[in-house]
Amino acid sequence: MTECGHTTQDTDDHLLQERLSRIGRTLMVLSGKGGVGKSTVAVNLALSLTARGQRVGLLDVDIHGPSIPKMLGLNGRKVGVRENEIIPIECFGRLHVVSMGLLIEHDDQPVVWRGALKYNVIKEFLQHVMWGNLDYLVIDAPPGTGDEPLSVGQLIKERASAVIVTTPQQVATIDVAKCITFCNQLHLPVAGIIENMSGFICPHCGKEVDIFSKGGGKELASRMNVPFLGAVPLDPDIVKSGDSGEPYVLSYTNTETAKRFDEIVEKITAGS
Repeated sequence: MTECGHTTQDTDDHLLQERLSRIGRTLMVLSGKGGVGKSTVAVNLALSLTARGQRVGLLDVDIHGPSIPKMLGLNGRKVGVRENEIIPIECFGRLHVVSMGLLIEHDDQPVVWRGALKYNVIKEFLQHVMWGNLDYLVIDAPPGTGDEPLSVGQLIKERASAVIVTTPQQVATIDVAKCITFCNQLHLPVAGIIENMSGFICPHCGKEVDIFSKGGGKELASRMNVPFLGAVPLDPDIVKSGDSGEPYVLSYTNTETAKRFDEIVEKITAGS
């Protein structure tokens, strides 16, 4: 108990709600399966939003395998701390970033934590990060329906919506269907599905070829009665940009893939 009769939990909840009240909209980027390019989608969605003049926070809650710092060229940098408050790193103009990868001492240092510790650090990220006023907070969660996405969903409740990433293949969409059910159980609205790696754009002729199949995400959205936000083709330069720390939508602005990201953001902002 505190001196005024309120519990520490009451104080924590008040602080959390105060922080969340300064965020216009929270987008939780999820995937039912690993390897679908979820973090790549999260980074490029966040930067597509900043390109529209939005003030955006990007929170990486993948505790064990944070990849956002690498994709943004932030390896070796650390977030600031002032009076128990975490100060995000600002990059690319209007993007503010927090990740476990910006807190650990070395990039190859593992984080070996059980569920309760992960819940607590995610709560700290949501309560004690000095985001200021944001138009959007994009949260990149690890794949599946485990501790991290469950913790975020329980903490932010009705203040967020899910953007779910899949690839076209049935082996991916089966797991994504479970992810949609997970959102329904948490009463977390689904903003829509993005079908990533949907077709391949030839770097020589610019023609789009369906080498990995196409349409699985769209069919799933129809079957599960959730919006379909769009299809992002596979582009070799996305891999290159992720490894170099130069985000795709900023380095390849006029490509078909960058235009697809912008079209997806147009649908998301229209639903705000």
